[in-house]
Amino acid sequence: MFSHLDPQAPDSLLAVMAAFAADRDPMKVDLGVGVYRDSTGVTPVMAAVRTAERAMLDKQISKVYVGTGGNRPFAAFIEEMTLGVGHAVSGSGRVVTLQAPGGCGALRLASELMMRADPKTRVVVSDPTWPNHIPLIGGTGLSIDRYPYYDLASGTIRFEAMCGFLEQLPAGSVVLLHGSCHNPTGADLDRTQWQTLLALVEKRGLVPLFDLAYQGLGRGLDEDAYAVRLFAARLPELLIAVSCSKNFGLYRERVGALIAIAPNATEAGIVMSHLQGIARRMYSMPPDHGAAVVATIAADAALLGEWRAELEQMRQRVERLRGALRDALRATTGGGRFDFIAGQLGMFSLLGLPAAAVETLAKQHHIYMAPDSRINVAGLPEAQVGRVAAAIGSVLG
Repeated sequence: MFSHLDPQAPDSLLAVMAAFAADRDPMKVDLGVGVYRDSTGVTPVMAAVRTAERAMLDKQISKVYVGTGGNRPFAAFIEEMTLGVGHAVSGSGRVVTLQAPGGCGALRLASELMMRADPKTRVVVSDPTWPNHIPLIGGTGLSIDRYPYYDLASGTIRFEAMCGFLEQLPAGSVVLLHGSCHNPTGADLDRTQWQTLLALVEKRGLVPLFDLAYQGLGRGLDEDAYAVRLFAARLPELLIAVSCSKNFGLYRERVGALIAIAPNATEAGIVMSHLQGIARRMYSMPPDHGAAVVATIAADAALLGEWRAELEQMRQRVERLRGALRDALRATTGGGRFDFIAGQLGMFSLLGLPAAAVETLAKQHHIYMAPDSRINVAGLPEAQVGRVAAAIGSVLG
């Protein structure tokens, strides 16, 4: 059986991770892996999470399955965190939420649902987008295309080109949108652009699929959900993939959810039945530990406040790092080529360096990033901002 398999091309980011791990230089810097790191280089377990885990384990008397729908208090909190308290669709019966194995699981569930609804559905993703979007969605057999989004030379969004492309899509096409903290560019639409885009999507009868993986790490919990809430208040159909990896630090627990908004309560119930059927056939039941931790935090006002404060500290640290890196690069290069970094949001920015420069940074300066020069700003140690900026300056053509 196995003799018929051909070798698979190695994952480029995994190769970066392996090279970083093998590097013995004490000053090495990992800007590749997309995880939050504190000033010591550690991806911490949040204090609110630790407290919630202890409380949860003390009370837990069983490890029985939670069912295909997952932890229901968790699902209710995710809806509230995403859509807001008292949102226009709250209590309408039009919203259903299924717990998923991380944001990736939520995206795959959404893709399988779209495939069931109409195998001819066309999905469009931004150029560039998170590399895993295409295999997660395309693995179902759905057709995928890219819409213009980012100009690498100027570090700005190609909004007119984006709208022009979407204007040509047939009704029913699915548009994958990054709710906040665009990965890999860090370049988000502003409120006026989101409003313009909503009008276009509504007019053309398009269906948005939001990937909301970094809520709270851009401008704040509510501000980062602005676009999702705006679209949910106006459109009959919407899909939202949510992840708790970054904002709760629950990476390895694989905590996520898929929120679906349907035109009415009857169709929402049908959608939920299909999602549960899809989940049953893929992984049967979701893992509960991480979701139970989130639900425990949500049920305790003090813990919820502590978590919000921790998340805000993380957000502010990333914001400070962006400003510091911008300033250091200005001093190194003598110009504003990288000024866009400070105006972007979330953990990632795309530097626009050629592959040879990225390779030189790793081999000569022990600074590692994705091959397309995406950097994880949160992986930058404060003490090495100047050294990293100087190294980047040295490889510019």
